[in-house]
Amino acid sequence: MKFFSTNDRSHRVSFKEAIFNSLPPDNGLYYPESIPSFSADFFDELKSLSRQQIGFEIARRFIDDEIAEPDLKSIINETVNFNFPLVQVIGQIHSLELFHGPTWAFKDLGARFLSRCMRHFLNEEKQEVTILVATSGDTGGAVAAGFHGIDGVKVTVLYPKNKVSDLQQKQLTTWGGNISALEVDGTFDDCQQLVKTAFLDKELNSQLSLSSANSINIARLIPQMFYYFYAFQQLERWDNVVVSVPSGNYGNLSAGLFSKRMGLPISRFIAASNANEIVPNYLETGLYKPKPSIETYANAMDVGAPSNFVRMQEYFEGSVENMRSLISGFSLSDPKILETMAECYKSTGYVLDPHGAIGFQALKDQLNEDATGIFLETAHPVKFMDVVEKAIPGELDFNSKIAEMENKESVYTSISNSFDDFKSYLLKN
Repeated sequence: MKFFSTNDRSHRVSFKEAIFNSLPPDNGLYYPESIPSFSADFFDELKSLSRQQIGFEIARRFIDDEIAEPDLKSIINETVNFNFPLVQVIGQIHSLELFHGPTWAFKDLGARFLSRCMRHFLNEEKQEVTILVATSGDTGGAVAAGFHGIDGVKVTVLYPKNKVSDLQQKQLTTWGGNISALEVDGTFDDCQQLVKTAFLDKELNSQLSLSSANSINIARLIPQMFYYFYAFQQLERWDNVVVSVPSGNYGNLSAGLFSKRMGLPISRFIAASNANEIVPNYLETGLYKPKPSIETYANAMDVGAPSNFVRMQEYFEGSVENMRSLISGFSLSDPKILETMAECYKSTGYVLDPHGAIGFQALKDQLNEDATGIFLETAHPVKFMDVVEKAIPGELDFNSKIAEMENKESVYTSISNSFDDFKSYLLKN
């Protein structure tokens, strides 16, 4: 399998090159030259397969023989070592809980897979690499956990000042060792732009071997496909299944599209957005207009220029009509997020995080009576205690879950959103 640039189909690289380079030199994103499909027999056996077997069968179709089967199985076994339960919330609406990993966020799986793939290749060639990752909240903690202690890898996490929760900041800044954290005086979009600019800077790349662990990296996207197969493995009915995906950078939704192309019978997706409704607006108007991000309660989705939109365009051959045929848009304001969280808890006892609340409400508003709905619950509510307390005051106590984290010391460096400052930091450190 080769991966081409979304800006130039003639630029094709191996899986190894794609994960270490992260971005093609023309600033596109890497995309598989084909998306393989499973036979009917695979889906007939899906319920009897282990999560590790499912992950291996998906991954090997993209990696081919670049990682030998025994090594890839070992990588998958290390990656997929927590649960992904599908929980009925109300009626035909189910929550796919993706927060049972080490940092309580869906990004744990992708970060663990990427880190172990990189470790495999680095051990073969005795290389060293510097990972740059921009985070709006959850990615940085997951990447830090996934890469902590991995020989030959240094990780620099960039996060926007005063725009992540207290617990998220703890998960970004308390690792030490090969993990460094930068507090950027700006937005997530600024952090993301600093990372992208670094990959295009010739001086930096002549002195450092740079890579990314954001969802722009194809090795983050591949394991996110596993989620959708795990959901269907737990469903009784496979007809007319609608998946609502809380969306910021649209890596999860892109992975869902790939899963459908592999044969998973998903009827439709909902791009569930907060006030940063770039893609829902595109689906409505046909015009893609990125803009500065807006700060919301669902801060991991505060993205004004979603990177993976170009992969979605590639999937639909640039046609908004094709995209509309499979994806509908939805957005929810901060007051409505609180209202949804409160109503869901009152009526069902289920505690939503702000991102899951958007996915849940999208299904409540758009799901037909004969359909089955799944929303991705992307992070544990404990990571957004201030928002949970606003929605459900005095009802919940997460102190025992966060006690260990509270006692850890945060260590970070503050920088401006100037690329010169960021470049200077990287060259000095």
